[in-house]
Amino acid sequence: MTEVGASRDSRPTNKRSDKGNPLSRLSLFISQILDELRKVVRPTRSELWNYTLVVIVFVTVMMALVSGMDFGFSKLVGLVFGNGE
Repeated sequence: MTEVGASRDSRPTNKRSDKGNPLSRLSLFISQILDELRKVVRPTRSELWNYTLVVIVFVTVMMALVSGMDFGFSKLVGLVFGNGE
């Protein structure tokens, strides 16, 4: 009786000998990359334009927020430590 998750094959595995020669491994790797790239769903031109606009608007809002906070904190530090501005 085998334990749950235990392998039925009791021979030791030598991972080095199971891999084959380097050229066949490289060929397998490249074919797997190409297979995965075929599965990728690419956005349409209008989706890409919308995504680009969303990113630009988000970055602009975040820049304005950080700049405003920087300006406010610099004025606050100037008032607290007597910079006079």
